[in-house]
Amino acid sequence: MAESTPTGIDVEAIRAAARNLEDGPVTAGYQGDRRAVLQMLNEALATELVCIMRYKRHYYTVSGRENAGIKAEFLEHAQEEQEHADWLAERIVQLNGDPDFNPATLLARSHAEYDASEDVQSMVRANLIAERVAIESYRQMIAKIGDTDPTTRQLLIKIMAVEEEHADDMRDLLDEHGKAA
Repeated sequence: MAESTPTGIDVEAIRAAARNLEDGPVTAGYQGDRRAVLQMLNEALATELVCIMRYKRHYYTVSGRENAGIKAEFLEHAQEEQEHADWLAERIVQLNGDPDFNPATLLARSHAEYDASEDVQSMVRANLIAERVAIESYRQMIAKIGDTDPTTRQLLIKIMAVEEEHADDMRDLLDEHGKAA
């Protein structure tokens, strides 16, 4: 019979966690499908990397003093997407996986698309579409992971909240730019 504390904590599982140090934070008690979680995280990483490139391209190509606020928003979003990519890559490594930064397969693995629009309204629209795609992707990943990997789940929730803010920002810019056009 497994030894436990008065609060029901499994002492043998805790002792087992002290073994297999090469597994880092992945203990025997990890309940997620690590292979599936790593694949989802690498797809999310690819999506974030494509979003960084799209926002950076829009930042550098939008022009005009009247678009200074939009330009600043694009840069801010690119920086936040980079932070998301860093968090995802770190989580992949924590789960003993390899973050996939291969540019040759990036678009195929990404849920969002790259965009080379020339006009500001098209740029904002493309970014709003990509943010909505990211939100739905994260929502599905969170549901699929459920309670099996609380750390990854919390990370994805944190990222999704920022993506929702980004979508809100892009919607506002689309409304403002549409009214000004």
